[in-house]
Amino acid sequence: MILYHGSYVAVEKPDLCHSRLNVDFGQGFYVTPLHEQAVKWCSKFKRRGKDALVSKYLFEDDHAEGLKILKFDAYSEEWLDFILTCRRGQDTTDYDLVIGGVANDKVFNTVELYFDGLIDKKEAINRLRFQEPNLQICFRTEKALALLSFEGSEMI
Repeated sequence: MILYHGSYVAVEKPDLCHSRLNVDFGQGFYVTPLHEQAVKWCSKFKRRGKDALVSKYLFEDDHAEGLKILKFDAYSEEWLDFILTCRRGQDTTDYDLVIGGVANDKVFNTVELYFDGLIDKKEAINRLRFQEPNLQICFRTEKALALLSFEGSEMI
């Protein structure tokens, strides 16, 4: 499977030490199978006058059977709970990979309303069902990262 990562540099050797805390699926290296999604991730760097590059990887998913994987097929209560747990820095799970929808700007607004207690979980899920999920994959362990092979990068 081909995966993409948007950044201001080519990331030839992904690691976990440069990842941010308290994001959607916890600390890890984030990629997507959607090239246009990676390009969108780069837009913030271009707005700041930096370079924008999309790195491309081959993921040897046929070797992933030994990994502990959490996959969300749609926005759901479980997805919402997991996102909020990770963003609060309270995730204690040991997943190697987490796969699911991106909390983009539109989705993030709904998540924030729920997070702040302004809407309940039922209303949040009701609003999210109208959003078309983009896909992100978070590589959370070195074991998982070992299955990624850098294939090159392109300037956006």
